[in-house]
Amino acid sequence: MDSDAREFLTRLLETPSPSGYERPVQDVIREYTKRFADEVKTDFHGNVIAVRNPAAPFRVMLAGHCDQIGLIVQYIDDDGFIYFQSIGGWDVSVLIGQRVTIWSDSGPIPGVIGRKPIHLLSEEERKAVPKMKDLWIDIGAASKSEATQKVRIGDPITIELASRELWNNRLISSGLDDKSGAWVVIEALRRIDGNKLQSACYSVATVQEELGLRGARTSAFGIDPHVGVAVDVTFATDCPSMEKKEEGEIKLGKGPVIYRGPNMNPRVVERLIQVAEANNIPYQLAAAGKATGTDANAIQVNRAGVATGLISVPNRYMHSPVEMISLDDLDAAATLLARFVESISPQDDFVP
Repeated sequence: MDSDAREFLTRLLETPSPSGYERPVQDVIREYTKRFADEVKTDFHGNVIAVRNPAAPFRVMLAGHCDQIGLIVQYIDDDGFIYFQSIGGWDVSVLIGQRVTIWSDSGPIPGVIGRKPIHLLSEEERKAVPKMKDLWIDIGAASKSEATQKVRIGDPITIELASRELWNNRLISSGLDDKSGAWVVIEALRRIDGNKLQSACYSVATVQEELGLRGARTSAFGIDPHVGVAVDVTFATDCPSMEKKEEGEIKLGKGPVIYRGPNMNPRVVERLIQVAEANNIPYQLAAAGKATGTDANAIQVNRAGVATGLISVPNRYMHSPVEMISLDDLDAAATLLARFVESISPQDDFVP
């Protein structure tokens, strides 16, 4: 991973993009992709679409969603405490005590998520799973009138955006689901050798995946690709309490995961495997016997159908403020996709 790619990843992770409020991260992606893409545009839904060799009749779409789970301001009480809804799927227990930022029109507002201290919880309260309605955000306001000078109902909220590198080239941050995938598809587009590119390659930072695969659905309709590959994160099972019999054996640092199953086009899957092996790119296999809950599902059933694959980056502690990935897996995923696109000829037959 060169310095430009690393800087791009850092900027993605430091930029807020809760589902439905991805505007700031769109600017970061557009600025980076204009260096090497032939065209960059943002559609009405908010998907950022970068393309190389757009005149080619055979179209390949790479998709990674740029939205992250977040929160949204729901109610401000008379004392200036702020209550919130979830944007996407949170484990409420990980929210307690977190530093947050409310992204208001007047600028970022720092705060903390509070709860009654453990000393004052009843025995029943200690045993109960916490509910979101029992948590609040404290921005230090002394009253509702003071809080509403800066904060409005509907303002988006993120957990504090911060990343840190750990041993063995591992990275922790909130929002790696799925800024990892957005980084991979954009970086893959940059790494493609233009002399080997025979198709039109569209890399899309899709929006609102966490709300129901919405951006992939609209962008795929607009592009009308012949082949599509989604990039997301998947559960790493190399940590305590993970059941390999249920989730498979997926390890950090052992390469991106290529999924096999009824939702994946077998010819796309085999081509990904062949490309990985021919280029000495490490990879892992995983099975998915049903719908995956990723952009691959929306792409697969676009229009009359798309030959679709799914590559995933192993991720520990998903949907938490401390998601963990391997930078080696991220790097390998981008290279794999670049070589995969280079391998495609308009004469290739992806009909199962």
